[in-house]
Amino acid sequence: MAEEHSESFDQQIDNLHEMVTNLQEQLIQAQKMSSVGALASSITHEFNNILTTVINYAKMGLRHKDNTTREKAFNKILSAGQRAAKITTGMLSYARTNTSRQEPADLVHLVKDILVLVEKDLQMNRVKLQADFHAHPFASVNSSQIQQVLLNLIVNARQAMDGGGRMFITVKENIEDGMAEIAIRDTGSGIPAEKLRKIFEPFFSTKQADDRGQGGTGLGLSLCRDIIEAHKGRIRVASAVGQGTTFTLKLPLVDAPKQLLTSQTSAPKSVPMNKAS
Repeated sequence: MAEEHSESFDQQIDNLHEMVTNLQEQLIQAQKMSSVGALASSITHEFNNILTTVINYAKMGLRHKDNTTREKAFNKILSAGQRAAKITTGMLSYARTNTSRQEPADLVHLVKDILVLVEKDLQMNRVKLQADFHAHPFASVNSSQIQQVLLNLIVNARQAMDGGGRMFITVKENIEDGMAEIAIRDTGSGIPAEKLRKIFEPFFSTKQADDRGQGGTGLGLSLCRDIIEAHKGRIRVASAVGQGTTFTLKLPLVDAPKQLLTSQTSAPKSVPMNKAS
């Protein structure tokens, strides 16, 4: 009888662990969709601009019969279509359902894919972005989850700069520590010291939900920490009121896949992504 009770108790514990795991996965997915919602307006605006470009140059190609004008129109339409495809590919990659699989990934590539999604949003909010890629570090990651962390931190940084500002994203590797580093720095309002200590606690938030109901749940940074720690990494924050905030992600370095070693080239060290409008 005692053995039966013990087995039943163990089964209940296993069921609870499975339930908690499923709820955590659902929470991560819900938070991911919330981040997409924060960009919905700017992405819609971007697609409207792309469609306007396609329509106007298609009309120009129909009006003019000379090859030079038509070639220009076709090139503009092709460029706009490629831009739309890039955004769509980024959205589909980001929104896919999470799995536990981790594999070596170029962190610069992950950052660039997210920047495609946020570029218009930053422009609309008068935020000038500069990305500095000092290396192409590889880490064993779940790409979708790391991109979720990046998007959350970038949206948070933009929201901290009401009225515009500057954002700096840096990717580098620390060979001595064996860690890759991604830093996201803003010139926003900063976080008071008494709030900074609680920043990663579940349901603690330094902001209110915006007019679209985005943000303010206190779950974003807590999930970011959980994801990074599940990758055997660390997330750090430094902030000064009136000067801004810097979040730094540290992930264990791994070797690049052999097939990429011969083709990988260095990216520009300083890439200004957009201008504040």
